[in-house]
Amino acid sequence: MQKLKKLIIVCLILLPLGVNAQVADSLSRVVKMEGAVNFRDIGGYKTKDGREVIKNRIYRAADISRLTDRDMEKLAERRIYTVIDFRGKKESAMAPDRLLPGTDYTLCPAGSDNLPSTKDLAEMLKDENFLLSMYGAPSMQHYGSRYKPMFQKLLSLSDSDALMYHCTGGRDRTGMATALILYTLQVPMDIIEADYVASNIYLAPANKNMYKSMIELSGLSEEEITERMKLRPELLQNFFAAIKESYGSVENFMEKELGVGAGERAFLIRKFTK
Repeated sequence: MQKLKKLIIVCLILLPLGVNAQVADSLSRVVKMEGAVNFRDIGGYKTKDGREVIKNRIYRAADISRLTDRDMEKLAERRIYTVIDFRGKKESAMAPDRLLPGTDYTLCPAGSDNLPSTKDLAEMLKDENFLLSMYGAPSMQHYGSRYKPMFQKLLSLSDSDALMYHCTGGRDRTGMATALILYTLQVPMDIIEADYVASNIYLAPANKNMYKSMIELSGLSEEEITERMKLRPELLQNFFAAIKESYGSVENFMEKELGVGAGERAFLIRKFTK
């Protein structure tokens, strides 16, 4: 944890001062799990009109198949009884979520059943900008069916319970989901981007081990792989730009594909901000 704190301090130094004020308490959002990484509360951020996203209601995470008994106690303490899984059918079957009894679990595999293998990914890494397509028009067909169940669960979530969503790495599919939620709650875009790229820090130890297996397959150095896999604001910007290009606005996309119109957006703001 001490190394993680140092990494966050370095990251914060590199961020604009306005962003620093909101993400300097990043560690307070991390839920320390023994069997999962990048498990975070997305609350605490200030909105454009001075409200604040309520904490202890919405969580994001990476793979949760290896949660320990102590981790399960933390889920119970936070009343995380609604879980959205963005992994594909085979992907989720290989590492089933460990859930609390009575959990409302939803698998949203749209666009995830054809993820590249390690060999395919190693080949794709030769293109420095390969991640852009994952966040752009080629993936647009999946965004609606992938994220609609999550928003519908947020709309109906009990005021006494919390919702958690995740994929395997907790960075791309989960990062886009977080961006859409925070955008809906009217969090400024620079803060949304800062929260998004924070996954680079929280996943660094796990990524280092994973990247080693790609070195021989890709012929790239560990530094090159790390740089090409790094989350950066441009990816999220491409995600929102592709939505606007296809639907005219993010709000049109949400109403048509997610079932979240102006009334629902206003309801979510009342429900999840204060």
